[in-house]
Amino acid sequence: MNFKNHDLTEYRDVAGIRYEEKPLKQADGLHSVWITLDNPKQLNSYTTEMVKNVILGMRRASNDRACVAVVFTGAGDRAFCTGGNTAEYAEYYSGRPEEYAQYMRLFNDMVSAILMCDKPVICRVNGMRIAGGQEIGMACDFTVAQDLAVFGQAGPRHGSAPDGGSTDFLPLFVGVEAGMESCTLCEHWSSHKARRLGLITQVVPGLKIDGKYVPNPLVETKRWTDEFGDIVHGDFLTGDAKAAGKALLKQGTVDLTRLDEAVDALIAKLVMTFPGCLTKTISSVRKHKLATWDANKETNRAWLALNMMTEARTGFRAFHEGGRACREADFIQLRKKLAEGAVWGPELVEELLESAHEAAGAGVTA
Repeated sequence: MNFKNHDLTEYRDVAGIRYEEKPLKQADGLHSVWITLDNPKQLNSYTTEMVKNVILGMRRASNDRACVAVVFTGAGDRAFCTGGNTAEYAEYYSGRPEEYAQYMRLFNDMVSAILMCDKPVICRVNGMRIAGGQEIGMACDFTVAQDLAVFGQAGPRHGSAPDGGSTDFLPLFVGVEAGMESCTLCEHWSSHKARRLGLITQVVPGLKIDGKYVPNPLVETKRWTDEFGDIVHGDFLTGDAKAAGKALLKQGTVDLTRLDEAVDALIAKLVMTFPGCLTKTISSVRKHKLATWDANKETNRAWLALNMMTEARTGFRAFHEGGRACREADFIQLRKKLAEGAVWGPELVEELLESAHEAAGAGVTA
């Protein structure tokens, strides 16, 4: 049959995004579509051009008649996605709220494209899912993660608010208080804790030592089975136990075979459903996300743009320019200056960055 083309524009390849069709083993002629954030040197943070292609990729997969499901993932084994590209944020968007508003229009469209894809979308979490990466991950319908993965926010510690989806979605997944904890404190959750709280669908092993899968040595585990089926409490270890866990982690290698098998198994279950009924069911469940997302995305976009003149301008530059020793602004100094009546401007931003660098050089945490 000569089908009509319903794509708005032709998909074009750009650096940082891979779009692949992977045939289904159990269904000749059908395939899944893998959209991969391919920027591993920057922990798969998305640039403006990458955001555009996620939108186009979701639309392309949505119109692909032979596509059963979309797998949204990241390259390598360190990160699914750590959010927006801090180099772009610090060097281009900081201090330019009108430009950032246009960027956030694209970001919002990326989240909406995931939520409106006509195929089920599976987030394959191969590593960190942090900040904006957490937000686009929660827009997906299912999440399958390897157990070394971590989940969390970064906003209030780096000059922003997690208003790209987390303040909308997290309370739906984990409840208001756990959502509040994650959004404000920006402390990371293990994949096991994320599973226990209902944030993700499945956890599978990812670390091998001496040829055998072992549980994440940085996480407190209650039980262990070969099938990795037990849900553990999932808190990160501290003190000597954490140090021992890091030493054990260095002895192993990351093997994502079980992650890919779990994704394939989920797609195999999805293919054994009526496609129309599946699409309608997914759309109905998504309505709970869309209700809050659609209600807030435009006002959040406006605020996030204006914030590029003040705290975001400071926080993104601190993260980008500070290096490993100093990723954050001097929060105490900022609060003192504002209490004294300081006015936001380039001088205050530079003072806060300099203060943070001096504190880091002196071994003081800002």
